[in-house]
Amino acid sequence: MTTKQRYESAKEIYKKIGVDTDEAISKIRKTSISMHCWQGDDVGGFEGAGQLSGGIQATGNYPGKARTPKELMADIDKALSLVPGKHRINLHASYAIFEPGEKVDRDKLEPKHFAKWVEFAKKRGLGLDFNPTYFAHPKAEGLTLSSEKEEIRKFWIDHGKACVRIAEYFATELGTHCLLNIWIPDGFKDIPADRLGPRARLKDSLDQITSVEYDKSKVYIAVESKVFGIGLEACTVGSHEFYMNYAAKNDLLCLLDNGHYHPTEVVSDKIPSMLLFSDKLALHVTRPIRWDSDHVVLFDDETKEIAKEIVRCNALDRVLIGLDFFDASINRISAWVVGMRNMIKALLYAALQPAEKLAGLQNERSFTELMMLMEELKSYPFGDVWDYYCELNGVPEREEWFTTVSDYEKDVLSNRK
Repeated sequence: MTTKQRYESAKEIYKKIGVDTDEAISKIRKTSISMHCWQGDDVGGFEGAGQLSGGIQATGNYPGKARTPKELMADIDKALSLVPGKHRINLHASYAIFEPGEKVDRDKLEPKHFAKWVEFAKKRGLGLDFNPTYFAHPKAEGLTLSSEKEEIRKFWIDHGKACVRIAEYFATELGTHCLLNIWIPDGFKDIPADRLGPRARLKDSLDQITSVEYDKSKVYIAVESKVFGIGLEACTVGSHEFYMNYAAKNDLLCLLDNGHYHPTEVVSDKIPSMLLFSDKLALHVTRPIRWDSDHVVLFDDETKEIAKEIVRCNALDRVLIGLDFFDASINRISAWVVGMRNMIKALLYAALQPAEKLAGLQNERSFTELMMLMEELKSYPFGDVWDYYCELNGVPEREEWFTTVSDYEKDVLSNRK
């Protein structure tokens, strides 16, 4: 049977439970995922900063990582050519591209330092999202926006302001919004004597950054919490409670990273509550193992539950989805492709659930039938719909894409010494 024939058969099976597969496909084709540039070079950036800091690390030394803007852009092109749909690129400020001999510190960054990224995105019809980089820098000394040292805090406030201007430049040039996400690694290794003071300074810093005039229809500013980092185990200044309240009070977006909570917390459960009180919500989807380990996103239970909640809440246009992982132990392009395809796959899987029927059973308290149907749905012919979706988008089906990555590794990556 051809892919189309298998799809038509699956379509009839789903139709019996009230699911229109054509409609599900149409819905997901309009959804973009923001692919993080930092998977391609182990969060290295182009500053030559060296060692990561801020409680994060990329582990592994698989050969062939991108070393220059040209190489990183080529790798992004290769990855996106194997992913169905039209998507976005998520940049960190440390990926600024300078002219030969030019050196500008982060507090003095300008739109011109990202002009080549805009050119890259414009040619491909991609949007750009952005992140200030508050780590891997001499002035990232444990505390940044919450530092008790005013000169340090001012440096990072100025960096944040510069990034707002750059984000607006992206949005204006590309004709699509730019999500500017603020995450800081500030915290303490052991029990602090004062939790209020650092958080008060962080609040003031954010107030100063967001006081910059910018077009709120173009730039969506988000704040991202974290429960802890390596060397910052006892207290993280930017906690979930802090940022959730700050975002609500200041009409900003709250960004939920599903690796940034306690191991038994799930972001999927938080999504409906957040959407009741916020017009938009931002996500970083990753895969934590025991802690915020940023493993490649799989087609696993929590990824599927995150996707289900987005679709059930009819919020595909309200939730800004980005990925955030960095695995240096495997082929980096394969990691991108696996993660991106799995996030899209999870959204399509969610769109094929008979949401109204399931909710009706719950409201009728028909919990026995609800459990039965939810379990039976797991073996419905989703794979045939996914294969057809890939065919529609002109990308390889199933594992066929891996041949392209293997050839690219042999022809290109293996020559990077």
